[in-house]
Formats: sequence, C-alpha cells, structure tokens
Amino acid sequence: MNGPDDGAPVTGRMTAVVQRDGERDEVAVEEPLEIRVDGVALTVTMRTPGHDEELALGFLFGEGLIDGPRAAGLSEDLAANVVDVRGPLLRDPGARRFYTTSSCGVCGKGSLEEVAVHAPVLPAGPHLARALLAALPDRLRQPAFGRTGGMHATGLFSASGEALLVREDVGRHNAMDKVIGRALLEGLLPLHERILCVSGRLSFELVQKAAVAGAPILVGVGAPTSLAVDLAADRGMTLAGFARGQRVNVYSGAERVI
Repeated sequence: MNGPDDGAPVTGRMTAVVQRDGERDEVAVEEPLEIRVDGVALTVTMRTPGHDEELALGFLFGEGLIDGPRAAGLSEDLAANVVDVRGPLLRDPGARRFYTTSSCGVCGKGSLEEVAVHAPVLPAGPHLARALLAALPDRLRQPAFGRTGGMHATGLFSASGEALLVREDVGRHNAMDKVIGRALLEGLLPLHERILCVSGRLSFELVQKAAVAGAPILVGVGAPTSLAVDLAADRGMTLAGFARGQRVNVYSGAERVI
C-alpha cells in the first residue's frame, strides 16, 4: 500500500463554497449515496463524495455481507450518487434495509452477540509505546478538515506509527468504511498488525467495524461510549481515547501498551 496520498481516484468534490456574513466560506459537501447490490437498493448513507466504491465495500464487509473484494462501480443515474456492487451477498439482509446518516450510522442496531458472529476474538497483534499511541492523531493528515472544520478522519497505521492510509468524510463511520474498503481491495484484511486511528469520539459502531476488520488497536481523539468499551473488551481490542499530545487513556487491552 502506498502512503496517505495514495493516488486512489476521488470521485467527487469534498468541499463547496457558500456565503457567510457576506463572505465566501468553504464547507464540507454532504450528499446521499445509494448502495446497490446487483441493481437492488440496500442502503442510503449521507456522505462526502469521493472514494465511494471503497465506502460501499467497507460498509458491506463490516456488516458481514461480503468477505472479499467485489466489483463496484458508480452508476450514471442520480448524478453518480449510486454505487452498484456485484453480488451475491454472504447472507440475506432480510426485509430490513438500512438508512444511515453522516452522524450516527446504523444507530443502535448492533449487539455484542451479533458482532461476535462476524468478528472473532482478536489476536495479540502489535505492542507499542504509550507515547506513540498518543501521538497517532497528530499524524492524521486532514486537508479537508483544515479547510472546513467539518470533517472526520480515519487513518490506518503500521505498528511503527507510519500513516499508511487516511480518509476524510462528514460521517465518522463513512471515513472508517472508506479505509476498510481500501484495505479490502489491497488484500490487507484482517488488520492484525495494523492500528486504526479516528479523529473523534469512539462509538460502538466504530469499534464494531474495527473488530470485524481484525484491527487489534483503535485509538481516538475523543471519548468512548460505555458500549464501545464493552465491545472492545469482549473482542480483546485495545481501545484508547483522549489521545492528545503525550497523553492517552486506555480503556481495554492495556497489555498491548508499553
């Protein structure tokens, strides 16, 4: 895999210019994306256009609906806000279809038991110094956030702290899906020797996605929720929050932190 600016095509604009108090201001773009499988609509998510194929594949992988790379392409209808993924799916998603937003994802739909079906207990993975763990958010390159202040980011890091891949989106779960989708295409899953880092709070859904992707360490700038801590502990994940400067709080899996 190449570095954070890996040259993967960006299929949309990430920022737009609006008027604010008589001045021009740059804001994050938010548009709907419909994910289809073999032409059948499965979900709609509000996202920042760009790396949409990665987002679709990462989402489907995190839901346990696919287990490897699939052909995925933008449709020309609805102003290219549709991605069609080749099936079949590993299981029938049932009559329920997903609707996600840029803020919460599939809120409240998960349980520890359901995640355990798709996410085995994590292996030992890497061990790293507390100072390195605390420094990872500072290594997240976030140009769109710098211009708008309205983006979340997820980064994939090596055990030595090298940024391998960074994606930005208005939705924190979308940014995670884009990283996991790219890792899926690169043949890097499961992420047993990698670290995931997010720019915001640590929700249940982010821990779920990291666990299904096989990442043994997840660190964030913000606070975790109680269910996120419970799930991380249940799957043997190192979960760390409030990573700023040289400080970080470790909520589970402290044995990996030196």
